[in-house]
Amino acid sequence: MKIYTKKGDKGQTGLIGGSRVSKNDLRINAYGTVDELNAHVGLLRDLTDDRELKSNLIDIQDRLFTAGSLLAVGEKGTKMKLPELHEADIHCLESWIDDMDKLLPEMKSFILPGGHVAVSTCHIARTVCRRAERLIVELSNQVEVSPLIVAYFNRLSDYFFTLSRKLSMDLNAEETPWIPKS
Repeated sequence: MKIYTKKGDKGQTGLIGGSRVSKNDLRINAYGTVDELNAHVGLLRDLTDDRELKSNLIDIQDRLFTAGSLLAVGEKGTKMKLPELHEADIHCLESWIDDMDKLLPEMKSFILPGGHVAVSTCHIARTVCRRAERLIVELSNQVEVSPLIVAYFNRLSDYFFTLSRKLSMDLNAEETPWIPKS
């Protein structure tokens, strides 16, 4: 199988189920942003030696591929068997957040992203996740999108924020509070 098909040379791409849409279609932007997020999660995974964190990030990457495939199904649907997101996926994120939060000092102000390349990468993942969430919500206003997908991305951005704080603590990186100038 060749990596290139030339079918997209005129600005269109295929969805799961066979329909073709413009490459700037909202659906493509949504799952393309999910793909971008997955790449950032891969980078974050490469920046840690923590086996449990690596395992969690691989699980998140799997869920991102699942969400992307669900978002890539055209309006006609598909007979293809696709993986699904479950409430348990959201509960898993919540559990990870709660476990990290128990270890963190109380937050007294907004925190500026930075302090260590892993922390910054985590913040990039958080912001790309929020962008993906916004696009998915916008898409859900036009076509049916599982509410679980929206909830998963909402919780995932919370996970990345909490993880950025945990990484700062683990790496002895300084958390810089935002102190607005008058």
